[in-house]
Amino acid sequence: MLDILFRDDDLIAINKPHGLLVHRSSIAADAEEFALQLLRDQVGMKVNPVHRLDRKTGGVLLFAFNKQTEIAMQQQFSDNLVKKRYLAIVRGHTPDMEDIDYPLRKENGTLQEAFTHFHTLQRAELDVPLGAHPTSRYSLIEVAPETGRMHQIRKHMSHVFHPIIGDRTHGCNKQNKLFTERWEMNTMLLHALSLGFKHPVSGIYVNIEAPLHDEFKRVMTIMNW
Repeated sequence: MLDILFRDDDLIAINKPHGLLVHRSSIAADAEEFALQLLRDQVGMKVNPVHRLDRKTGGVLLFAFNKQTEIAMQQQFSDNLVKKRYLAIVRGHTPDMEDIDYPLRKENGTLQEAFTHFHTLQRAELDVPLGAHPTSRYSLIEVAPETGRMHQIRKHMSHVFHPIIGDRTHGCNKQNKLFTERWEMNTMLLHALSLGFKHPVSGIYVNIEAPLHDEFKRVMTIMNW
């Protein structure tokens, strides 16, 4: 059963598990379960996602029960009117806060402006050697993307040399291997913590938060956070 975080006559939000695809995709032919179909089966109604989360990202995923609401919410996301907050565990000790202004290239080669802000919540230094370093350093950060480009947070954190742990595409292979071999952990440690937006029907401001999943909490315990 999917964990339902919010529901009214127009919208429903779940806490998507890490590793679950939003919907069927040709690039993930191995997948047999999809959030879209699981939620439709669970509530017995047609729903459609109004935004996307990467397969390996967990957290708040919002769906609409009707086309009018779906279009209205998609427009809010497109206009960057939805306040999004994420938690991520990354390599190294990050600065207290940082603004990342770094354009990202689309598949067709064109550049898009992309802005991400983050601030550091916790830092850890483990007595675990890696390469030439006698210890391993990590940070827990809260991330607020101001734009919504594909893989934006993952690409931006890699750009500033603090890649997200468990990110196979944009991350650090040595760190990912360490987590797999030492702690049997291969989850990407990126969690969509909350969505804040003006409800397209009632006009009321809605803020939906998602609790952390078990693997994310397990790594926080490893870090003594």
